[in-house]
Amino acid sequence: MSARQQQSRPKQPAASPPGEPPERLYSIGELADELKVTTRAIRFYEAKGLIAPARRGVARSYSRRDRARLRLILRGKNLGFTLEEIAQYLTLYDADPTQMAQTQMLFARVETAIDDLQTKRADLDRTLRELKEIRAQCAAHLKSRGAGGRPGCP
Repeated sequence: MSARQQQSRPKQPAASPPGEPPERLYSIGELADELKVTTRAIRFYEAKGLIAPARRGVARSYSRRDRARLRLILRGKNLGFTLEEIAQYLTLYDADPTQMAQTQMLFARVETAIDDLQTKRADLDRTLRELKEIRAQCAAHLKSRGAGGRPGCP
């Protein structure tokens, strides 16, 4: 079953936040404003099958479930997940009420991301050390030649 087909399945409504109607619907503009994304981005995620809002003519109506899925999508993108990984995560989110498979996938992906970032940090630290050494050598050379200070500085 595809991610889009799974999204179409009826879900039991989740508990509403206090003061909010249980079947609250959102417009694309409301979600874009709230989540600080463009409406184009939301339509892109819809085209990729990650969300499936109801349609009323040409207007899209987003449920609280769509809103929650968009938050997960944006968080995944922020953490460096690919759209394919996000789709897998959302499929597991829908399919596994215990969220064990989803949590295991997330754990593995987070471990990989941490390792990648630590490698990048080490590379950046090494590059910064080298650049600072070169800068010091250039400054020393300029000073010894009577140029003093930094080139281009008054």
